[in-house]
Amino acid sequence: MKNVKQLKLSCFLLYIFFGSFISTEQRSTRRDGDIILGALFPIHRPPQETSRYTRSCGEIWEQYGIHRTEMFFLALEEINSDPKILPNITLGWDIRDSCWYSPIALEQSIDFIKNSIAGSEDNQMNDSLPSCGSKSKEKPIAGLIGPGSSQNTIQVQNMLQMFHIPQIGYSATSMDLSNKNLYKYFLRVVPSDNYQAQALIDVVLRYKWTYISTVHSEEWKQKIFHVNGTAS
Repeated sequence: MKNVKQLKLSCFLLYIFFGSFISTEQRSTRRDGDIILGALFPIHRPPQETSRYTRSCGEIWEQYGIHRTEMFFLALEEINSDPKILPNITLGWDIRDSCWYSPIALEQSIDFIKNSIAGSEDNQMNDSLPSCGSKSKEKPIAGLIGPGSSQNTIQVQNMLQMFHIPQIGYSATSMDLSNKNLYKYFLRVVPSDNYQAQALIDVVLRYKWTYISTVHSEEWKQKIFHVNGTAS
């Protein structure tokens, strides 16, 4: 039964990635529900060459982007199939491709904000104006998951918090995001770089190393450390 569920999920993901994300300029896919969760995943790698006008993406990013999207779908499927978690409530989703590229992540976030503003205005007018036909506006998201990098997350949070939209980071580790005076609507499920640095220091102290060397890389806005030393 579990293998059948995984096969259905794989076929569904193939449809989304190769049918929806690539064939449309919006790089998005959506399923309605009682509560809509927004998500920004790097389905594609960032473009090789960029300028201020670049809005294209690179190739499919399987190990980072697609894998995280799979986990997102699995989590929502488990929640929706268990009546004890959210009884009589179905979670929907609105997934956008961030391409690990700030301009695209910001444009996708602006779309989320537009829907949120439109939904708020509709709610205020419902009691004062009669209904005129069917409504085609999409339900706004209750919160946003992502994007991946700290740089993109900070830029997106600066916009979302102005409209009181919560944001949860799944891999943004910058210590700046721990400042609740600046980022009131941000939470994350990974520890900040501060804890990573403290863990490195604890290792050095534990083994009484007298000399260490570090290698730092800014590639993909992630920090990679290599530590070695000799015991005293």
